[in-house]
Amino acid sequence: MVAEKKKKRTKKPKKRAPKEKISTARGKRKECKARARIRKGKGTVRINRKTLQSFNNKYIREIIREPLRYIGPEANEIDISVSVNGGGVMGQAQAARTAIAKALVEYFDKMNLKDKFSSIDRSLLVEDTRRVESKKYRGPKARARYQKSYR
Repeated sequence: MVAEKKKKRTKKPKKRAPKEKISTARGKRKECKARARIRKGKGTVRINRKTLQSFNNKYIREIIREPLRYIGPEANEIDISVSVNGGGVMGQAQAARTAIAKALVEYFDKMNLKDKFSSIDRSLLVEDTRRVESKKYRGPKARARYQKSYR
């Protein structure tokens, strides 16, 4: 048998498209948890796959849109999608607001948004750690006690 030399195949590196910049962050408020994703786009904001304009309550729309007011015209060049679950309407809005603000700080890292947000309103970046106190025995609620009657 004659030893044959096998040619080694050299793999050509595949050309990949440059990865688009995506930043994710989460926010919490009471029982609500929100996760926000920011990517390059046309300026749409979606909460649980619904556009922000489809919400009837103007106050809730303003709460969610608040971090976008402070970054200027760059807000029209990004798409934001937030998924929120748990809790009530106001808690979900505040959790989404915190998640959006944190994701914006990560996405626009050169704009120094962290200092700007913390000087305007600290709750934009810091989650509210307060939670509902659990119910105890000998009472209808966490701190209230059943009344005593002696006569």
